[in-house]
Formats: sequence, C-alpha cells, structure tokens
Amino acid sequence: MTSPDPVALVHDYLTQRGGAERVVLSLADAYPAAPLHTSLYDPGGTFPDFAGLPVHTLPVDRIGLLRSHHRLALPLLAPAFSRLTVDAEVTICSSSGWAHGARVTGRKVVYCHTPARWLYQTDRYLEGSSSWSSAALSALAPSLRRWDRKAAATAHRYLVNSTAVRQRVADLYGVDAEVVPPPIEVDPDGAGTEVAGLEPGFLLCVSRLLAYKNVEAVAAAFDLLPSLRLVVVGSGPLAASIRASAPANVTLLGPVEDAELRWLYRACAGLVAASHEDFGLTPVEAAAFGRPTAALRWGGFLDTTVEGTTGVFFDRPEPPLIARAVEELSGAHWDAEELRAHAGRYSVERFVGRIDEVVAEERGSG
Repeated sequence: MTSPDPVALVHDYLTQRGGAERVVLSLADAYPAAPLHTSLYDPGGTFPDFAGLPVHTLPVDRIGLLRSHHRLALPLLAPAFSRLTVDAEVTICSSSGWAHGARVTGRKVVYCHTPARWLYQTDRYLEGSSSWSSAALSALAPSLRRWDRKAAATAHRYLVNSTAVRQRVADLYGVDAEVVPPPIEVDPDGAGTEVAGLEPGFLLCVSRLLAYKNVEAVAAAFDLLPSLRLVVVGSGPLAASIRASAPANVTLLGPVEDAELRWLYRACAGLVAASHEDFGLTPVEAAAFGRPTAALRWGGFLDTTVEGTTGVFFDRPEPPLIARAVEELSGAHWDAEELRAHAGRYSVERFVGRIDEVVAEERGSG
C-alpha cells in the first residue's frame, strides 16, 4: 500500500491565464513534488509553466471541446470533482467553484478565490451569454448551490484572497476565513520585450475580455480622452465587439508574454481597472513597477488600491466616471517608492510562508 503524498493540489481547470492560475503556479513552486489535479487542461490556453508539472486531469478532460469552452462543462464539474479522491496528508484546493468538492483522505485546505460567480452573481456572470445558457443555469442552480454548500462544509481550513471574499464566504457558508493575499508573479526586475508601435506614456488595462470585467466601458471612456491612448491586454469572448466599438485611440493587443507585459507596465503612465474583481491583482502589479491605478471602488480593489497613495477610485464602471478618474490620475504626482513598498506586501515569500505555516498546522492536527 502506497503512503499518501505529504501535499497535493487541486484546481478547477487549467484553460486560461489569470490570477488564479498564477496562484497555482506559486503553490506548485512551493511544493514541487505535489500532484496537481484538475478537471480540464489546455496547455495552449494557460501558462506554459504547467507543462513541466505533474498535472492529473479528470475523465471529463477527454471531451476536447470543453478544454476550449470550459463554460459548457458547468453541468459536469460538480459530479466530476465529487468522484475525485485525493490521497494526501494535506490537500490544498484552489477553488472558485469546483475544486473544493474533491474528496480527501487527509486534511482539506481551501484557498477560495471567490464563491462560484455563476451561482451567487449569476446576472453579472451570464451578461452577454445566450438565453439557452441562462435557462440551463437557472434550472441547475438550486441543486448546484446545495452541492456547493456541502462541499464548503468539508474543508478543515478556509483561506481567502481578500476581505470582500472573506465577507462573502461568511455570508454564504458561515465560515470565518483567513485572508491570505495572493502574490504578484510579474517580476518588476525581469527582462522586458518592447511591444512595437507603442510610444511610452499610454494608459494600460490588463484583463480578460468578459462582461463583468467592464473593459468595453474603459475603452469607451477614451472617446472622452482624445489626447490619451489606452492599451488593452487580454483575450476573451468579447474581444471582437470591443475591437469594433473602441475609439481610434484604443489599441487591443490580445494576450502577451510576461516579458512584454513587464515592458508595458514600465512604459505606461498608469493602469485602469474597472472589473468587479474579487482580489484585484493588476493594481499591485502596476504598483510593483511604480505605476498608479484608476480603479473601480468595489471588491478586492478596496484592498489593493490605497486612495491617494497608489491610485484613485471611480464609483461605477461608466465611461464619464472612468474618464474623470483617468484625468485625475494623469494630473497627479505619484511617489514610485511608495507604490513599490505597497506592492512588496504581496510578495511570493510572504504568501508561501503563510501557506507553509497552515500546512504544518494541518499536518500536526491530522
């Protein structure tokens, strides 16, 4: 009989490049021998760093279409994770809706990026989706909410990425979770690769192109700011519509490599972040490069943006309000050293150090 792994990792799906996937990479660096279980794995859609890791997929991954369209898998993921049993002393579940449903033989630590948006922020999540998708999710939602709450109750420890998510977890699950902010992974000291055709001094928006990210509103704001330029980094289902409606002073780059992203942060005058974000990673990334942020006064941005020190807020994701905040940002003086000191609170070392302490505590109580 084989002995259990000391630590194992579980993540919802590896099909995209986002903050949650960067957290998993930090955990994998901290526990290089830990197996990584996930439902769907698309090597071309997520960070290339996963290629060298011991990734184990669930049977649902055999349906190739789902790897490029993971939303179609929503009805299948609850039963898929319910059938997964992880044999480890401590299993860390990186979850925004599914991974926390895995069965474990030892202790379960959930790192919650947010309770499932499609269950508890349904209108925002489905904005722009087909009526068929909305009808299907409405029919499934009651049973999925029951499954979700039962899954949450199986955790021995809950960690969350922000005070906003901590409140959400308390309201939904009755759990008092600990806030452990995720680290920034874009090294401000790393090499940069210039993006051709861009003059430094532009405003930057780094986001997946989904409805709740409000990138369309950011782009529209620059119709009111004809002397400024916006550069948008990211991909998603709204790319074509945003490109079609954006004014001439908006450039959509699509996804970029980390070296290009470093150059963009260094070359920009500041960041614009209008999404309904649970943590709000990009203002911290910008601060690491000494750049301020105009951010939506909502959710995780309340943790990661310090008004007057690392950025300014706008109250709603509406073009006139965004434009006014960008003007305020552009006209103010920002202390680059203060910005970098703020970003230093979100280091990999601090994140991994606290996770190590939690793992040790759970192994000791198992």
